[in-house]
Amino acid sequence: MKAIIRMRMGMHDAHYGGNLVDGAKMMQLFGDIATELLIRHDGDEGLFVAYESVEFAAPVYAGDYIEAEGEIIKVGDSSRKMKFEARKVIAPRPDINESACDFLEKPIIVCKALGTCVVPKDKQRK
Repeated sequence: MKAIIRMRMGMHDAHYGGNLVDGAKMMQLFGDIATELLIRHDGDEGLFVAYESVEFAAPVYAGDYIEAEGEIIKVGDSSRKMKFEARKVIAPRPDINESACDFLEKPIIVCKALGTCVVPKDKQRK
């Protein structure tokens, strides 16, 4: 089971000089994906308990379109191990003009992570 979110990073997401987006934004997207996966799998939002690994691979800027994907890769009694990947799929081109953008034929991986969520047995409805 997979879930995907695609959204544009806005100026409100830029946290550092040069309109660089905080890496925590990718973690927020992964959390939203995990919630959707748990609802679809268990009928409950569950809880994110830990990230096993997080790798930031490329910068994200205001104006970038990010596609984040996650999937459940292992199911325990109450635990759900998941893997996540965020990719830049559209990038602004301010060197051309203020509204120019490129659709990236080959998306750029910006972040990968492995994490574990739990849905207590008494809250599992599926």
